[in-house]
Amino acid sequence: MFLSLATTYRPATELGFLLHKHPDRVHEAELPFGKALLFYTEATAERCEAALVLDVDPVGLVRGSGRGDGLLDQYVNDRPYAASSFLCVALNKVLRTAMNGTCKTHQALADATIPLEAVVAPLPVRGGGEALVRRLFEPLGWTVTVTPVEPATPPAGRSTRYVKLNLAGEARLATLLAHLYVLIPVLDDAKHYWVGDDEVEKLLARGAGWLDAHPEKDLIVRRYLKHRRALARTALERLDPEAGDEPEREAVPSPEAVLEAPIRLHDCRLDAVATALAAAGATVVADLGCGEGKLLRRLVRERWPVRLIGLDPSLRELETATRRLKLNEPGGPPEGRVTLLHGSLTYRDQRWAEADAAALVEVIEHIDPAQRPLVERVVFGEARPRTVVVTTPNADYNALFETLPAGAMRHPDHRFEWTRAEFAAWSDAVAAAYGYRVAIEPIGDVDAAHGAPSQMAVFTR
Repeated sequence: MFLSLATTYRPATELGFLLHKHPDRVHEAELPFGKALLFYTEATAERCEAALVLDVDPVGLVRGSGRGDGLLDQYVNDRPYAASSFLCVALNKVLRTAMNGTCKTHQALADATIPLEAVVAPLPVRGGGEALVRRLFEPLGWTVTVTPVEPATPPAGRSTRYVKLNLAGEARLATLLAHLYVLIPVLDDAKHYWVGDDEVEKLLARGAGWLDAHPEKDLIVRRYLKHRRALARTALERLDPEAGDEPEREAVPSPEAVLEAPIRLHDCRLDAVATALAAAGATVVADLGCGEGKLLRRLVRERWPVRLIGLDPSLRELETATRRLKLNEPGGPPEGRVTLLHGSLTYRDQRWAEADAAALVEVIEHIDPAQRPLVERVVFGEARPRTVVVTTPNADYNALFETLPAGAMRHPDHRFEWTRAEFAAWSDAVAAAYGYRVAIEPIGDVDAAHGAPSQMAVFTR
């Protein structure tokens, strides 16, 4: 990920004083996940531009710094890296003094409003696209230019979530850095580390002087704090004491859930998976991508599972699952019967290796095609449970949803949706590669022309 900062203030090279980085040098900073490089691409009296570039070390990220356990638990996510928050860590490490707005030799310049430009690329934007970028930056006085960054192979029926962001305007450099530090992870709606009470202090410190009056204050607070309600309430109360009196909003159903509700597909899907797992004689089941724990809640009522394991990359979803399953609470399952794990399917994980059955319920379509071979290898090649159950939407059936535009997918986070033929081809290829047999079953009422709304593959060995 790349960030550049530029000014046309005369002489422009005084940007070096504000950044505390000399234009004639390349500056390096070691970070837990690699290193950050800062260098100047232009340094004249008319214009000066500094670039901050991340060099993430994927091997070091997994191996750690000689500690044996590695950094995997700290940085695991549903993508290889949450690069946006990595960038913000680098920003705070490399340009902390500039972010604080102090400069011993040029304090008057640090306090002054000067012409500034910033470029961030590629910047992930979850849910809202260009409109969300503008809603966040334009109220702060920035002229915003958003350019989509298309992958080499664009996903069918879905626009890219990555953009190149250009900001231009006049402000203190510290103000621009504070806006970027807070809003970059807000746009991505993800962080690579656990969010605790100290994140509230960071948000209030970097949001001082602008966040309390921002029209999207609530959204910024919720996303920055990874949707942890207690932390968000604390932050909003400190920004606006009256905000704490507002009742919590009910969770909004996903577009996919709303679309499928009339045909009760959710219940049919869970019943089909539970039946397949029971028929396989499973006793230890791993729900991979368990989310809020819906399948686990369905299975915990059954007597045959001895142990249930839920794995998910989202701490927010795991917190919800903990509450809904009443773990360690009166009326909840016996201690040790249900275990929830924070983890990713792109990494080998011995914590669920004992499972004799695994379920991926509406998970595979959320995985980028480039990462899918990693998931296949981890599940079918490394863990190798005796039974693997995979469900996914049937794209052929989408034509029967009256409110779904032609060519669109059921959920904005789907990377793809398979037709029946595509799902069968993938299932056969995986089974052949890893020594499994596979049987495919429809889920829901079957239409003569379009098949069932969902489809399930049961892999056995």
